[in-house]
Amino acid sequence: MEAVVKVGGSLAEDPAILDRLCQELSVLAKTYRMLIVPGGGEFADTTRKFDETFSLSNMVAHKMAILAMDQYGLLLSDIAPNSYVSYSLEKISNSAGGVLPIFLPSRFMFREDPLEHSWDVTSDTITAYIAGLLQAEKLILVTDVDGIFSEDPEKNLDAALIEELPAKRLLGWNKRTSVDRTLSKILLQTKTDCYVVNGSYPERIRHILENEKTICTHVTV
Repeated sequence: MEAVVKVGGSLAEDPAILDRLCQELSVLAKTYRMLIVPGGGEFADTTRKFDETFSLSNMVAHKMAILAMDQYGLLLSDIAPNSYVSYSLEKISNSAGGVLPIFLPSRFMFREDPLEHSWDVTSDTITAYIAGLLQAEKLILVTDVDGIFSEDPEKNLDAALIEELPAKRLLGWNKRTSVDRTLSKILLQTKTDCYVVNGSYPERIRHILENEKTICTHVTV
C-alpha cells in the first residue's frame, strides 16, 4: 500500500472543496495504490455533545465516535467516483488497483479494540494504526489547515507552519495541535512517515505522493 489517506470531516463544511478533493483522490487512485479512512466531522461532534450532556462511558463514546467515521465514509463514497466501501482490510488489500477503497472501521475496531478509549484517540490515531497494519509507505492526514503550527494560528497570528517535525518532539508537546495527542505514539510504534496537509489544495496530495516538496507538515520517525 503506497498511502493511507484520512479525509478530515472538517472539509465537509465546504461542499465544493470536498467534492474537488474527492474527484482528485479518485484520479490519484488510478496511479497509486491507496486507501481512504474517513474522519468523523460533525458526526463525531454530535457524539462529543452527547458525551458532555450524559457523561457517557469511555467505551460507549469511543464506539459512537467510530460509528461517526462510518457515516462520513458513506458520504465520501457517494461523492468520490470510482470508489467503494468495505469493512474488511483483507478484502481491500487483495482487491485490484485503479479504484478508490474507503474503509469503514467500526467492525474491525470493535472486534480488535486495539486503542485507548479516550478523546485523545481520534480518527488521526485510528488511521495511523491502520496504516501501520498495512505497512503503508505514507500516512497522509488531509485536514482544513496547512499542517502543524508552532502555536494555535486562530489565537496567534505569528504562529509558524512547521515543515518537518520529529514524532518524538510532537510526543513531548503539551499543547493542542491539528492532530490528536496519541498520533505520535502510534507513528513511533509503526515507523510510518506522516504528512499533515490542507485538502483545500488537492494538488498538494499529489506532490506528497510524487515525493515533491509542497506546503505541509512532514512528521518524521
